[in-house]
Parts: sequence; structure tokens; C-alpha cells
Amino acid sequence: MSNIPEDLHYTEEHEYIKPSGEDAVVIVGITDYAQGELGDVVYVDLPEVGSTYAQMEVFGTIEAVKAVSELFCPVSGEVVDINSQLDGSPNRVNEDPYGEGWMIKLRLDNPDDLGPLLAASDYAQHIGE
Repeated sequence: MSNIPEDLHYTEEHEYIKPSGEDAVVIVGITDYAQGELGDVVYVDLPEVGSTYAQMEVFGTIEAVKAVSELFCPVSGEVVDINSQLDGSPNRVNEDPYGEGWMIKLRLDNPDDLGPLLAASDYAQHIGE
């Protein structure tokens, strides 16, 4: 059974959004379910700070032993930080997807983008749990 924290928002493509504690800034990563399906993560390609993305635009890729997958931006905004620790330790995504395995911090363009995202219970149903 996957770990699905109640206080996060989710996409059907298996990204999550977590509040960062800074006003209008959120943390984006992939879910525990996604990292489990991918297997051992060996490389994460992240954007540069200052890059901007529309909601559900591809912001990077994640490479695992089993597959390479695109990463989708759950909300529109500007990248204000990236997890550079993933360069040398991409396995952090497997070990702690909601903590040290985060990918980007994003300044929201529009808080209304959170509306169509899934609550934890909806995401659990989406993945069949």
C-alpha cells in the first residue's frame, strides 16, 4: 500500500504539491506510488531556476531502471528552487519522495490551479487503493 499524505494535492500523472511554508510557493515531486512503479531512480532531469511552466506542461524527466517518464507541472508558475541533491543521489526519490526526494519549488501564478487537483482520497481511488 502506498503512502498518500492527507495534506497534499495530487495529479492523475502522479505528481504531488505540498505547501512550502512560503507564501504562494509549493513543493513538487512524484508520489510514493509513482516511485514504486518506476523502480530504482537513476537520474532526474530538472529545470533551471527561473523557468516558467503552464499547468500540466512537462518540466523534466525521471529515469529509472524500468523506464523514463516525463514530469508534469501540476500548477502554472515559476521555478524558484530545485533539489540539486538529486544530481548525486537520485535514489532520494525512492527513499523519501515526500521529504528529501522533492524536485522543484514553484511560485504559483494562480492559486485557482489547485482546484482541479486530487485530494488524497481521490488519488487513492485513482491508483486503486
